[in-house]
Amino acid sequence: MGEGTRLAEGEKVANRGAQPVPRYTSYPTAPNFTPSVDADQHGKWLGGLKDGTPLSIYMHVRFCVELCHYCGCNTTATRRSEPVERYVENLATEIAIVAKHSGSKKVRRIHWGGGTPSIVGADGLQRIHRALTQHFDTSDLAEHAIELDPRRNSLEISSSLGEIGINRCNFGVQDFSPDVQQAIGRVQPFEVVDTAVNLVRKAGVENIGVDMMYGLPKQGVHDVQFSATLAARLRPQRVAVFGYAHVPWFKKQQTLIDAGSLPGSEERYAQAMASHKAWVDLGYEAVGIDHYVLPDDELATAARNGTLHRNFQGYTDDDCPVLIGLGASAISRFPGGYAQNHPAVAAYAAEVRYGKLATVRGVSLSAEDLLRAEIIERLMCDFWVDIDRLVAKHRLPTIFSGELAKIDLLQVKGLTRRSGRCIEVTERGKPFTRIVASVFDSYFAENRTRHSVAV
Repeated sequence: MGEGTRLAEGEKVANRGAQPVPRYTSYPTAPNFTPSVDADQHGKWLGGLKDGTPLSIYMHVRFCVELCHYCGCNTTATRRSEPVERYVENLATEIAIVAKHSGSKKVRRIHWGGGTPSIVGADGLQRIHRALTQHFDTSDLAEHAIELDPRRNSLEISSSLGEIGINRCNFGVQDFSPDVQQAIGRVQPFEVVDTAVNLVRKAGVENIGVDMMYGLPKQGVHDVQFSATLAARLRPQRVAVFGYAHVPWFKKQQTLIDAGSLPGSEERYAQAMASHKAWVDLGYEAVGIDHYVLPDDELATAARNGTLHRNFQGYTDDDCPVLIGLGASAISRFPGGYAQNHPAVAAYAAEVRYGKLATVRGVSLSAEDLLRAEIIERLMCDFWVDIDRLVAKHRLPTIFSGELAKIDLLQVKGLTRRSGRCIEVTERGKPFTRIVASVFDSYFAENRTRHSVAV
């Protein structure tokens, strides 16, 4: 199918992209967490980890110098050093508390997110890293990644990243068009980003990723194409392209964005398709619904051999069965369920200072949850799933007759293809994969208003 034909047909179904659906970085998704999972349950899950269980660790730094207008992350703006210094101290304390419950397990992956992790400074990065190496076994670390704001990088920060063994940096770019940057409150010319990338490369960090966005205020197809061309000059190994979620009732800083300057559903779809074409034409392989990687990247290999996964950081080849979340609002994943820390910094700090886990809510996973989670993950990662194989694997007599009927309706619309109980997302349907996945989400109807649009 020619690109023009594909775009024309896409415009006919673009309104489907306006349907709010989860991003499915977990299942059940965070809006379904409840206080039924508390610190006691969290502690039992940590204490029940078997020796030899490999861990991934995610550390959430809950501060930025200022909030970008579009931001949907759990973060707080501050220009004062004292709150950040206290947060570093609390993170180090929480690391010790978690290790006391779990034992000194082997860590295979570490990811720093936020917020702006580099706001803790070179000394803060070093201190938190020392706490990790003191309480956990990091001798066999496969990946040590961090998310960076290119405006908040420096020679000192970059050097510190190299010293603590960071081997992957992901930079928030979003868009390079000056008008769009002004509209989203994040002004960072290409030269600023290029300098930041070069600094970390000189410090020995070889793997670079960039985050891009579509659906932003004052953004058009030409802006998306222009930004992709410029971003490619940074030579990133990985690119993530996200659609902006306008939820001003949930994120107050988004009230600074003029809703009238946002693209409509057809324009958003056109931007998503333009971004896809731009990155593929630049030599990148599409992975899942929103990632693009160089052909020799580990994610490309995982996508080809069916070992791709999806977690709170997006698509990954991380196969660790346990993810430990540290910091305010961070979420931990265990075989038995999810546990989330207090999102408010003060409440998080109060628990940690008393030597307690800062758990506020979560969800315990039933056998059916685990089955549905794997179905959704395979659709999100592979664009197809064999229901019978997974039902047999989980040993559940689940029929899914209602779900298959909904899949058949999507098939009539050209988004899916079904043979027996094998489901495939068509090329036309790939931008709407989250809608296909939502068919198997038994919680979805309860929280429709809490999610971003599909495309």
